[in-house]
Amino acid sequence: MTNGIYWLRVKFFLSIMPTIPLNALRTFEAVASRLSFAKGAEALNVTPAAVSSQIRALEQRLSQTLFHRHGRQISLTEAGLKLLPGVQRGLRELRQAVELVNQDRSEGVLNVSMMPSILQKWLMPRLSGFYNAEPQIDLRINVDNALVDFDQSDMHAAVRLGSGKWAGLESVKLMDDWILPVCSRRLLDEIGPIKSAEALQQHDLLFAPSDVWDPWFHEFGEASRDSRWSLLNDSLSILMAAEQGEGIALSRWSLVARDIDAGRLLRPIETVVKADWSHYFVAPPQFFDLPKVAAFRDWLLDQCSHFEPPAC
Repeated sequence: MTNGIYWLRVKFFLSIMPTIPLNALRTFEAVASRLSFAKGAEALNVTPAAVSSQIRALEQRLSQTLFHRHGRQISLTEAGLKLLPGVQRGLRELRQAVELVNQDRSEGVLNVSMMPSILQKWLMPRLSGFYNAEPQIDLRINVDNALVDFDQSDMHAAVRLGSGKWAGLESVKLMDDWILPVCSRRLLDEIGPIKSAEALQQHDLLFAPSDVWDPWFHEFGEASRDSRWSLLNDSLSILMAAEQGEGIALSRWSLVARDIDAGRLLRPIETVVKADWSHYFVAPPQFFDLPKVAAFRDWLLDQCSHFEPPAC
């Protein structure tokens, strides 16, 4: 490409960019990422006709066709494929910049994601302490077993169970965890004492399917992994079944410590196995040291430092 042609193209794009409304680019991203005008309209909470109008106007301004239309099916043209990554990156950075301006303070809304089990069984009984210590922070917790996508949500941070490594996020370990069996007193009275972990394997174990149990089964054998309760995929439901005497549950110490202390659950044997995964506080780099995020992180670290491990 000659220098003359190159500068003509540069001047062309410089001349059209100021005239392209941001809303048109948002509309393009919503449609292109879903390959559907209808779903794009739904995501933007506008009518499909409004979306079509925005796309046509954008194509006219760029003098490029961005979508191939095949009846109700659409696909990106070569120009659309080139445009989409840059638009997504620009919108993401713009959203992050606005969030930093709005949220760079020590008060206001703090959105945190975590699993429902750790919220209900470990954090909930302690939360009043945080509210009393930081009344200016409006902590809002979203419960979900799935990993939150910080780029596509308004979450500031999350509490996760894992190895501690998540791409693009900063993390700090809150606490380790341990795997142990628990059951009701009624069930233990019915089946009699269990002398060893090997004897435990003769009983059906209740557990939510997860790789978190691998250390237990690696130590005591894979045979008991085939459980009749494997269709239950919720840790809280498993513990409820154990409390009602339905069987012996494999659980994590973080979830059952209070139930054991209150007598709702018993340990049929004293055996525990350290989990490979630990609990981590994670956040995108731009949020990790915000005052309100740091306040919640530091409070969690203090609470975890006082959480005693199980007696072996």
